[in-house]
Amino acid sequence: QGQFVESGGGLVQPGGSLRLSCAASESMFRHYILGWYRQAPGKQRDLVASITVSKTTYYNEAVKGRFTISRDNAKNTLTLQMNDLKSEDTAVYYCYAPSGGGAWGQGTQVTVSS
Repeated sequence: QGQFVESGGGLVQPGGSLRLSCAASESMFRHYILGWYRQAPGKQRDLVASITVSKTTYYNEAVKGRFTISRDNAKNTLTLQMNDLKSEDTAVYYCYAPSGGGAWGQGTQVTVSS
């Protein structure tokens, strides 16, 4: 297993919902802040949302009000609930600990299309 393993992506129609999950190694999950990132073809990787150990959250303005990030410290898992999906949400989604370094996971593909 890699240090980050993402799952839950798929094909969904506009307005639909998906829930992404990330299983992280203990060494990575212990870091203060964890985040979900996304990258579409030909575009730079952007931070979607982040969450601290105390569960303070940040959201990219493009997803605010539609996405919810959460973490389970006991299970070393990070989730991203995505509602009211739009075509511009199409991307590969990754979880990562920006202060932890290490390799990125394989990501999970989210495709929003009619």
